[in-house]
Amino acid sequence: MKVICLTGGIGSGKSTIAEMFKELGVSIYIADEEAKKLMQQNASLKQKIQQLLGEEAYKNGILNKKFIASKVFNNSELLQQLNALVHPAVGLHFEQWKRSQSGVYVIKEAAILFENGGYKQCDKTILVIAPVETRIQRVLKREATSKEEILARMQNQWPDERKIKLADIVIDNNQNLENIRIQVLKIHNQLLEKFH
Repeated sequence: MKVICLTGGIGSGKSTIAEMFKELGVSIYIADEEAKKLMQQNASLKQKIQQLLGEEAYKNGILNKKFIASKVFNNSELLQQLNALVHPAVGLHFEQWKRSQSGVYVIKEAAILFENGGYKQCDKTILVIAPVETRIQRVLKREATSKEEILARMQNQWPDERKIKLADIVIDNNQNLENIRIQVLKIHNQLLEKFH
């Protein structure tokens, strides 16, 4: 089974695109969501995170996302250390998940794909792009956060120009949803044809 990796910077709309593939019957693995679950449920991972970031990383046994974000998004070394703990656990979980799926291909959605070399494990990569201002507005609409916090998170992701050079397929998510839906269907059909 082929693995198609879907990525894009914060607020690019990759979740919307993933949803469109899901409507076409493609199994979707959202790496960021699964990472949060593993950080919450995996006891040894939890322990390692507390050793790295301190007891405050969990409040009454619950993942303290606000505290973790405040620690790592302005400290790239700490962020790398956290990713070095979380990414292998997610990779293992994804492989187990993939074995229980059917279809010609699955989609793995991951925010940081090129930055950590994860794209090398993909059969194809799809990059979702949108203008920075549009992305900021989208995140402000969906999260209780500030423009400064969003920009700090963006600093930890490569700019689109750099990612475009490595991506197999680029979806410009700065157009109406109907056009994007048509594009997604076309990509889906091309992938089915290529990998059948």
